Amino acid sequence: MTTTTSTLDTARRTWEEWRATRTADLSAPHGWLSLTGLHWLVGEAAPVADLPGTWESVEGGVRLTATAADGVVVNGAPVEGTVRIDTVEGTPGTLVEIGDRRVEVMQRTGMHALRVRDPKSPTLAAFTGVPVFGFEDRYVLDARFVPYEESRAVVVGAVVEGLQHHHEAVGTVRFELDGPQELTVFRSAKGSTILFTDATSGVSTTGTTRSISVPEPDADGHVVLDFNRATNLPCAFTDHATCPLPPAENRLTVPVAAGEKDPR
Repeated sequence: MTTTTSTLDTARRTWEEWRATRTADLSAPHGWLSLTGLHWLVGEAAPVADLPGTWESVEGGVRLTATAADGVVVNGAPVEGTVRIDTVEGTPGTLVEIGDRRVEVMQRTGMHALRVRDPKSPTLAAFTGVPVFGFEDRYVLDARFVPYEESRAVVVGAVVEGLQHHHEAVGTVRFELDGPQELTVFRSAKGSTILFTDATSGVSTTGTTRSISVPEPDADGHVVLDFNRATNLPCAFTDHATCPLPPAENRLTVPVAAGEKDPR
């Protein structure tokens, strides 16, 4: 698996399709651009912002109390009284329906939070697409995946001070880009992923984290990394996200002027 003429032609041809899919995903009514609030639950049951009912963090979940008139729906059932919403550390939370809004009940580093998704979000209304660099062949790179004998637990920080993210590192990829480079690869729900920053971070690209997907390597460990598909994490678009930061070894000192730019 190398960056042949055929590989480059395919990468160029499918790049615009990737951009269109990405724009459609971000335009979803309850996607990342719909976020309007992130509220951490502390203390006893209490009202939260302009949400109906009262909310309380309890062991392993959140306790919600509401009346029928509040119009709150959990797992398809209207809430009248008190319900418990279970949470799992680090995973997407349960979406509670309140009219057009969806409130994600989630757990991060042992703390509970409510993340509000509103299809009337000003950020979503103003969105016309993510700014990107033009496609460049030089960022379609032949790489070699070097698996670990056993996967490794890696803990990284987050854009929210005090939070941690736990990842499973499965190996590294080695490639040439203005010199030899090596990046740690994480296993994710959607396959293998690299979280990274580079010399453009905080200049023309977001100052937090970008990611690229890593395809399945061939039998010899070869894989093609296409940095033209480097993608912003949600924190590039909103202050209401809790994105991970890259591990120290994934902070490239060379520029990667490819993929998505800073949208703000």
